[in-house]
Amino acid sequence: MQLIIPTDYDPKLSVKTTQEAIRYIRETFQDEFGQQMNLSRVSAPMAVKKSSGLNDNLNGVETPVSFTMKEIPGETIEIVHSLAKWKRWALKRFNFEVHTGLYTNMNAIRKDEDLDNIHSIYVDQWDWEKVITKEERTEETLKSTVRQIFKVIKHMEHEVWYKYPEAVYHLPDEIHFVTTQELEDRYPDLDRQSREDAICKELGCVFLMKIGGPMKSGKKHDGRAPDYDDWELNGDILFWYEPLQRSLEVSSMGIRVSPESMAKQLKMADAEDRLEYPYHKALMNEELPYTIGGGIGQSRLCMLLLGKAHVGEVQASVWPDEMIEKCAAAGIQIL
Repeated sequence: MQLIIPTDYDPKLSVKTTQEAIRYIRETFQDEFGQQMNLSRVSAPMAVKKSSGLNDNLNGVETPVSFTMKEIPGETIEIVHSLAKWKRWALKRFNFEVHTGLYTNMNAIRKDEDLDNIHSIYVDQWDWEKVITKEERTEETLKSTVRQIFKVIKHMEHEVWYKYPEAVYHLPDEIHFVTTQELEDRYPDLDRQSREDAICKELGCVFLMKIGGPMKSGKKHDGRAPDYDDWELNGDILFWYEPLQRSLEVSSMGIRVSPESMAKQLKMADAEDRLEYPYHKALMNEELPYTIGGGIGQSRLCMLLLGKAHVGEVQASVWPDEMIEKCAAAGIQIL
């Protein structure tokens, strides 16, 4: 357990008013985001069959919460880690056209998460996915989409300031683009987290690109599943977060794998056995659309916009008693 306690922390809003602000941010953001990105809201599963291959394997070491059903003997059901693969399948099933897409309220359990101020076992995010053409699988498409998302987040800052001026956390006016290799070249002696902190403190907001594959040093900046993001066309939206004196990831996203890039990445990850799953077979047979997509953390966005010190102030989850006690002593109001 790692916990940062800010000096002289002031939550600004009461627990009740914070709850009102959470509702306002979530409802307002999803409407504006869907409209700006040409996305329709759909319902999505909280659990999937293991045999489908649809669950997100994250870094490949986390195990999902699973159970069996009496009506489906012999099948393991998994609580989702995210809907990264399910969304692409859903775009085909629901017959979405090019330049249209979907978003959904995704709720997941990641039981192996290391808990701290910004990490919880409960994950709530807007998972989204949009159909593009094969020719649009480019860095410019990625950057253009990132700028759209940043614009919506920045507009939400103004919306929140209007209703809760005493609580709003002010965001930078621009997002910068940096690759993991550029970050390694710039800070060769720092670890991954320290590099992200350093660049975000300098620039305010960064889209850190090309996550998952090895850099010149032979090391990965961070792990990324090999079967949804193209490691050359993905990234994370990171903000410098003054209350915690660290970077804060709000979104992970990217252009999704083509048959060629997935085959290459599965081989690099020693995960070619996944090619036997129905989802992976459909992708390799070019039965799924080309897409771009990602997730935007709902609690992370509320935390960012309201200047909260702990994600537990904007979501109800499960925390160690020691963490709850330390937070209470510092005026951090865990829900």
